[in-house]
Amino acid sequence: MTILLSVTGFDPTRWTEALLGTAPDERIVLRPSSASDESIRYAVVWKQPPHVLTDLPNLEAIFSLGAGVDHILADRTVPEHLPIVRIVAADLTARMSEYVVWRVLDHHRRGATYRAQQARGLWNERRQPAAADIQVGILGLGELGQDAARKLAALGFRVSGWSRREKALEGIECLHGEDGLGRILASSDILVVLLPLTPDTRGLIDDGFLSRLKRETPLGTPMLINAGRGGLQVDSAILRALNDNRLMEASLDVFEREPLPAASPLWRHPRVFVTPHAAASSDPAALAPIIMQQIAAHRRGEPLANLVDRAAGY
Repeated sequence: MTILLSVTGFDPTRWTEALLGTAPDERIVLRPSSASDESIRYAVVWKQPPHVLTDLPNLEAIFSLGAGVDHILADRTVPEHLPIVRIVAADLTARMSEYVVWRVLDHHRRGATYRAQQARGLWNERRQPAAADIQVGILGLGELGQDAARKLAALGFRVSGWSRREKALEGIECLHGEDGLGRILASSDILVVLLPLTPDTRGLIDDGFLSRLKRETPLGTPMLINAGRGGLQVDSAILRALNDNRLMEASLDVFEREPLPAASPLWRHPRVFVTPHAAASSDPAALAPIIMQQIAAHRRGEPLANLVDRAAGY
């Protein structure tokens, strides 16, 4: 039996070593021996080349190395009967919450303003609202969104969350559906986006979306944080909202095109904080054991956990 490891943008050597460190008797290959390699039973992938999963007759399951699975679903030739497993890991969740809390606190405590003052040698204390005066909205209440919501609430922020389907989370106002989306956009001082990329969410953060945000907040105008998927946003719409002050600031970890082109004005905008899709990096040492344990359990006849709903897109 063979496990196919097909990754773009990750170091395959680190992943191979981590997978074999958990299960040293396994055979791992970086590409099929042929278009219809019969030995491959499982595939572990991240932004795999097109069609690499199309004609593997004995493939039983596909594992994503990141929280997103749109890179798998984008290849329409992947057989529909194959289960797709998304990664759910405490390490990945903690990393995302660290990023969200960091960026919310930086916006809340006027980090960009004070950095600009420091560069000019200005000593000028700005008015600082309390955390309890700030409403943080989180779009996406999966594992990542729920954990971030709890940690922000523990810091004293008023937190609401939105999901496609109705959910309940103690201490968090939970909204859903189109009506709930309108309410969270209209009430959030800082908006955090952690949604999956699906046909329904592609290009969601556009001019119309941004026009539904609050007009005024205790910090001036709303702040936007997108650590979900780059396809959720329209970069030019965010720039327009910043330039006409409908957005006060933005922290962006993901973009329509990645790497973000050198010519993009987002790199140089004084009120934009850019990170290179690094909010929740996939650590081989933390994630490889989870994947190999699932494979071992599946061989024993146990059901796979964290299966993707292809119709929903996540």
